[in-house]
Amino acid sequence: MVDSYIGAIDQGTTGTRFMVFDHGGQVVANAYERHEQIYPEPGWVEHDPLEIWENTKAVVTRGLADADLDAEQLEALGITNQRETTVVWDADTGRPVHNALVWQDRRTTDRVEELEAADKVEWIRETTGLEADAYFAATKVEWILDNAEPLKLSSSRTENLRDRARDGELMMGTIDAWLIYNLTGNHITDVTNASRTMLYDIEDLSWDDDLLEEFGVPESMLPEVRPSSDEETYGTTDPDGFLGAEVPVAGALGDQQAALFGQTCFDEGDAKNTYGTGSFYLMNTGSEAVSSDHGLLTTIGFQLSGEPVQYALEGSIFITGAAIEWLEDVDLINNAAQTAELARSVDSTDGVYMVPAFTGLGAPHWDGRARGTIVGMTRGTRKEHIVRATLESIAYQTRDIAEAMEADSGVETTSLRVDGGAVKNNFLCQLQSDIIQTEIVRPQVDETTALGSAYAAGLAVGYWDTVDELRSNWQVDREFAPEMAASKADTMYGRWDDAVERSLDWAQEE
Repeated sequence: MVDSYIGAIDQGTTGTRFMVFDHGGQVVANAYERHEQIYPEPGWVEHDPLEIWENTKAVVTRGLADADLDAEQLEALGITNQRETTVVWDADTGRPVHNALVWQDRRTTDRVEELEAADKVEWIRETTGLEADAYFAATKVEWILDNAEPLKLSSSRTENLRDRARDGELMMGTIDAWLIYNLTGNHITDVTNASRTMLYDIEDLSWDDDLLEEFGVPESMLPEVRPSSDEETYGTTDPDGFLGAEVPVAGALGDQQAALFGQTCFDEGDAKNTYGTGSFYLMNTGSEAVSSDHGLLTTIGFQLSGEPVQYALEGSIFITGAAIEWLEDVDLINNAAQTAELARSVDSTDGVYMVPAFTGLGAPHWDGRARGTIVGMTRGTRKEHIVRATLESIAYQTRDIAEAMEADSGVETTSLRVDGGAVKNNFLCQLQSDIIQTEIVRPQVDETTALGSAYAAGLAVGYWDTVDELRSNWQVDREFAPEMAASKADTMYGRWDDAVERSLDWAQEE
């Protein structure tokens, strides 16, 4: 009998990864391709959706070939994606009308401030569980319809994008919907991604008519919303297409919900933090949508076929791993691995604090006009201090979320499961444990985002029968316990708020 597997497409902010997993949740294939980051103006971030699709085909093909696997051995495909990044495309040609607006993009900050001035923030929060922010898809699709260059339909005629949207000629979606469309021809998203659009009622589980009207988005543009793990599947790949096989696409989760699923946080109170371009701390709150009084988001965690939605509280930190990339961009380090060595070479930051608000601040501050700030420098400040301050900023931002999470949920965090590229850094993991004063647990398979989407797809097609099978797959790589005195951690954290205060409301000209 030929061995069978589950494939996972992990379409992230900086690149696209394809992984194949076996029954034990172990990686048997892995391929990755970066894509271009486009910065047309300060605070604007775009991706080319066609480049993302081409890269997706390339990594799937290469991953299978490198592992000597045939597409016929894939029982299903799962998708996970950078969540709020928004694409609008032509329903007839399938071509995008504009570059994707990335979740980090801040060009619609003025529009968000209009919503705030009109006292619409609470309405949006009650309906969607989200803060009114440029982070989410609603203002992005509105901007594209209002500002993208109209499509040229013939040599003599162009047509307004809003008219075309109203006439049912345009589609929109987050990156999962874009990939599902290109893989299967069907216009589908899952509940977790829908919950990140600022257009979806997370209690009624439907697109909200009043929000669609507010942002001028016709419902005909929107994808059908399905469970994250769907026994009916979202469709199959074209046997005459690039895979040469008919493979069901059966699961999709936004990247942070996928990591929650991959970390097997299936029960109320389970929590994880993913350290990627940004960091995203999620706690499963069960079948209840817990509202936040402390700047967190209420979001959908996942939904299995035929089962109720599981909700989560989320703390969204926009810049963590990207701050390490910035250190490399400005030649303070040669590579990410060097940060631990440099940080260890000094006993402290000598009072230097770095606030990496390059694209504003997310939870719990929600200030789209905050900007990156370094404070406390003296003539004796060296690059080692700045590197250490950057790592500490990741830990401080996570403590901001941990404290808000405990206040909202009433659940004290005693153990936090972590994943993502940055957790390979033992110094950062220990620092994180010290600053939060809690146990940090790193799993053996740290690509839990891809693993979560594979689990969702595999459950849908019966590759795994129950979530208990998945729990037994989860194995600890290393645990980190606090070594710093709580009083010292509190003192260090105490000045963080002062540093944050100096970063707020800086970008007045944008």
